Amino acid sequence: MSLPEATIELPDELPQRPRWRARRSRTPIALAVAVIVVAVGVVLLAVSGNHAPASTNADATSLATVTEQPLSSQTLVSATLGYAGNYAVADQTPGTITDVPALGANVREGQGLYQLDGSWVALLYGPVPAYRSLSEGMSGSDVRELNAALVALGDATSLQLDPSSTYFSSSTAAALERLQAQLALPQTGNLPLGQAVFLPTAARVTELSAVEGFPIQPGSPVLQASSTKRQVVIALDATQQADVRVGDRVTITLPDNSTTPGVVSAVGTVATGSSSASAGAGSESTPGAGGSGATPTINVDVTPTDPAATGQLDQAPVEVTITTASVNHALVVPLDALLAEAGGTYAVEVAGQNGTRHLVPVSLGLFDDADGLVQVTSSGLTAGQRVVVPSL
Repeated sequence: MSLPEATIELPDELPQRPRWRARRSRTPIALAVAVIVVAVGVVLLAVSGNHAPASTNADATSLATVTEQPLSSQTLVSATLGYAGNYAVADQTPGTITDVPALGANVREGQGLYQLDGSWVALLYGPVPAYRSLSEGMSGSDVRELNAALVALGDATSLQLDPSSTYFSSSTAAALERLQAQLALPQTGNLPLGQAVFLPTAARVTELSAVEGFPIQPGSPVLQASSTKRQVVIALDATQQADVRVGDRVTITLPDNSTTPGVVSAVGTVATGSSSASAGAGSESTPGAGGSGATPTINVDVTPTDPAATGQLDQAPVEVTITTASVNHALVVPLDALLAEAGGTYAVEVAGQNGTRHLVPVSLGLFDDADGLVQVTSSGLTAGQRVVVPSL
């Protein structure tokens, strides 16, 4: 039995879904071709007497409602939850280590960081590392941080000792004697090199390089520490740097799927082929062995709004949704509703009454990648209309 040949003229180019949600367009012509192919297949099966399983429709569609609603531009990225900062503590005088803190211990200002020859080496806050002995009559930025530490610890009031002064006065000496008494140190009123370590913040011990009974020489490493400040670090694709700014609001999704808010606190400026997330955007990072083909990234630091909500996980994988812009009234459709047309334009397929469908050109606005939504504008589209999207 011979079958009549069906001749169908197809247009040169059919609208396509954009590449991030690629699928074949469903046009009346394409549907007609499908109907004819199915009809021919049915006839052939009937003639041959063979039976075959029913095929599924790979292009099944459903309808979504166009809405008018607030919309935020959101980007979902992977990140690492941990602690900010990375500090190396080295000994400055020869002796024997007689006590060290436990791993994970938090050491705060005025407390002993480690013990040398039975005497505690105190932790004081300040950006300038100790590099000399300090005594009355001296001046400098290291004296200023000593004055500030003594006032912060309550060993002197701001009326007795100016915390911003760079001069080592008799008031500095008197306050230092009180601190030395609390730490069971010789009350000399001078600060010998090696009696205190200056770090920017409280120290969380992450690694011990020396143990009790360990003889040590100046310059030998004692321990590694981070700050106690909770931080999330994103290794962001360098091409997205302009999309993220300090102050942007984010949502952090923790390993147990709970969420907590945060704020972008620093955006790196130097791209690396493979970024070390634990280094943070505000600190130096060492590129890993990502290879020459690794995608350049920058480090973006996020500060959790409620640090306690992040628990005590360290170097834990998390997801961060970054909100970069928002509008109060937006005409919104699912990303999957977009059809890419020739010339870089887009359209949506609107379902009308009686099963009719037609394409409506649209201009694109904000993208909410996290929720799969996009803002559109068009004179031919209004809230409440139904657009074609792929079925799940």
